[in-house]
Amino acid sequence: MRTSAPGEGATIGDVARAAGVSVSTVSYALSGKRPISAATRARIQAAVEQLGYRPHAGARALASRRTDVLALVAPLRVDVNVSVILQFVAGVVTRARSHDLDVLLLTNEDPHSLDRVASGSMVDGAVVMDVERDDPRLPELAAVRQPVVLIGLPDEPGRLGCVDLDFEAAGREGVRHLAAAGRRRVGLVGSPPAVMARRTSFAERLLRGYTQEAASQDGGPLSTSATSTRAGGMAAVAELLHRAPDLDGLLVHNEGALGGVVEGLRQAGREDVALVVVSPADVVQALPVDCTWIEIPAARIGEIAVDMVIERLAGQPGPEVRLVAPELRTHRAGA
Repeated sequence: MRTSAPGEGATIGDVARAAGVSVSTVSYALSGKRPISAATRARIQAAVEQLGYRPHAGARALASRRTDVLALVAPLRVDVNVSVILQFVAGVVTRARSHDLDVLLLTNEDPHSLDRVASGSMVDGAVVMDVERDDPRLPELAAVRQPVVLIGLPDEPGRLGCVDLDFEAAGREGVRHLAAAGRRRVGLVGSPPAVMARRTSFAERLLRGYTQEAASQDGGPLSTSATSTRAGGMAAVAELLHRAPDLDGLLVHNEGALGGVVEGLRQAGREDVALVVVSPADVVQALPVDCTWIEIPAARIGEIAVDMVIERLAGQPGPEVRLVAPELRTHRAGA
């Protein structure tokens, strides 16, 4: 993490770290926009003097027009898992409130909705969800003058900030884990057909990682897409077992179909098939069988997205792309 020495062009982030407060607290203390305790103000002032921090004139002008509202673009499209979407939303809202910011939720699919609120100076920045690989919204998002951060990773994000789980690495790690456990024929139950048809970023990246790693296995990749229902999961299992009776491992990336996958394996008498599940924690914890899982840390990703917007508002953009590394965990049924 970069910290400027005195005289080396200190940023508001350097002041915040030195004073042990958030960037927004420093901003409020310097602008006088909101009350700050005397002790906190004194720490901030000491850090300002020690680091030689000088606010940029343009940044001061922008700060004076702040609305203290962030937009969250979360279109509720076909076959999205609403409970998972709400975990991302909760992360965004919780982190925004910690910075004394409110959130304006935009849920329709109109690509111009953000432009309308941004051009009307209704928001200071935006977080955009459900990003496609070649997302048609990108040119308009790039033209918005306020900072925009995507939850997802398009093929060409340009200067837009991006944050997400490293789904490609998750696909690879799932196959590697099963192979290390002696599984030689690993299949994938992937995202719903509608999600794949939109070329949604996370779904295609996981499929790519799985395909790359499974190519070295006996028979190569063996994947199918499932609707987000119990019936969809059962149908996916029946299809994969028909195509590969020697199937002995499954990577599952479809929360809505997961219960059907487990039931389909039970009905087929194939409870010996090992599972690696990619999903939020609450989905896995309800499973009646043991498995390995890779958490989709939805709330954490939402929090990071807000932090990236705040950094850009403070004039200190960090890395354009931040990918959260996947971590393998163990679920014990009934534990």
